[in-house]
Amino acid sequence: MNGGHEGFAMTMPTDLLQRLTGLVGPTGVVTDSSDLEPYAVDWRKLFPGRPACVVRPSSTEQVAGIVQICRDAGVAVVPQGGNTGLAGGAVPDPSGTQVVLSLNRMAAIRHVDPVGLTIEAEAGCILKVAQDAAAAVSRLLPISLAAEGSATIGGVVAANAGGVNVLRYGMTRSLVLGLEVVLPDGTIANGLRRLRKDNAGYDWKQLFIGSEGTLGIVTAAVLRLLPRPKHAVTALLSVADPAAALRLLALAQDELGDQISAFELISATSMQLVAKHAGLKAPIAEGDWFVLIEAASSLAGLREAAETMLGAAFEQEIARDGVIAESGAQAAQLWALREHVTESEAREGKSVKHDVSVPLTEVPRFLSEAGDALAAGAPGTRVNAFGHLGDGNIHYNILVGPDHDAAVVNRIVHDVVAAFGGSISAEHGIGQYRVGELARYRASTEMELARTIKRALDPDNLLNPGKVFSS
Repeated sequence: MNGGHEGFAMTMPTDLLQRLTGLVGPTGVVTDSSDLEPYAVDWRKLFPGRPACVVRPSSTEQVAGIVQICRDAGVAVVPQGGNTGLAGGAVPDPSGTQVVLSLNRMAAIRHVDPVGLTIEAEAGCILKVAQDAAAAVSRLLPISLAAEGSATIGGVVAANAGGVNVLRYGMTRSLVLGLEVVLPDGTIANGLRRLRKDNAGYDWKQLFIGSEGTLGIVTAAVLRLLPRPKHAVTALLSVADPAAALRLLALAQDELGDQISAFELISATSMQLVAKHAGLKAPIAEGDWFVLIEAASSLAGLREAAETMLGAAFEQEIARDGVIAESGAQAAQLWALREHVTESEAREGKSVKHDVSVPLTEVPRFLSEAGDALAAGAPGTRVNAFGHLGDGNIHYNILVGPDHDAAVVNRIVHDVVAAFGGSISAEHGIGQYRVGELARYRASTEMELARTIKRALDPDNLLNPGKVFSS
């Protein structure tokens, strides 16, 4: 894993590598260029960087020691989990002077409490491993992401990850009960409490959830579990337009209540791309828009309630066609249509991606006005819209040609988002991808408040610099 240190010594203090190796051992430091590659670029390969080295601690105390050593040397530290983020928030810059601190050796599940409904896991624990540990005791960890097989608990917390179940269970923030965090000065803050109720002073853990590793390094978390549902229903319906999809959501809320765990909107463009590039076709009549609904419950009668809801949707002419999965395998086939949208879009060609949210009832009008604005300001583009309608989060991706300017497309879309009081990042974060746009669209008072917090905790700007805001 280790090799020559010439490249390291050219840009870093000469004794830093020795001090880091002395702390974590030779297998805990990566310096060979070929071994550094997986840590050097983001998942989308938009932000290639060059780490001075990668340090892989095996304990919280080692994380603290690494941070202290790098602080003393004036060297920036970039925390990294599974490196599955979509905003370039976990990779170093190209300077070759930043140390990547990978948490992938800290992967233990420390405790599972099926009665108290909690799980405590280290930051490098893969999300799917934690989900399986909860399932083994008939409990549910409801964070569900496309990257759950490689995303880590620390990264999920640091990014305040969303996913398909936010409608019912909320963002990751809603599921965090306690954190263990290494601060920028190397201090360990241990707040790994399993309490549901704790009003003793500031709830400081909230500062670090969604901070993208700029304020502290999450080393472990206590997450809330839920009873595992015994029954689930998945249905796919076609509707005339997003307004009809909202009416369907209201009907589903009336009939299924809080049993709805996912409510996904998928455009005809998305379905066409999936058919073309993944060979998957919806088992219902063609439509302009589709809705994928999933509901889950521990009580019997869910299937009957879902059938009643579908019957009412057809009777009221809200839905044009629809199907309920008859088995787990059929449910997986319906979900495959949604899960292959991003991959199919990539195969189609270049796209400019937007992870946006607007107030739920404004989604139809946003889609209409954004489409009109693109037709006027960037003619020839194609909209590929899909996402989590139930929580107002739309992945509004634009297929572009060689002559389209991504900056122009971004400005058009985000101006419409801002006009609706929305967010330019619903769940993917800012990272280094949206730094300039956040500064443009977020109020100056909010930006200064964020900088004040950053300066208070990290006055030398050595923890994940260049992410969220430029300085």
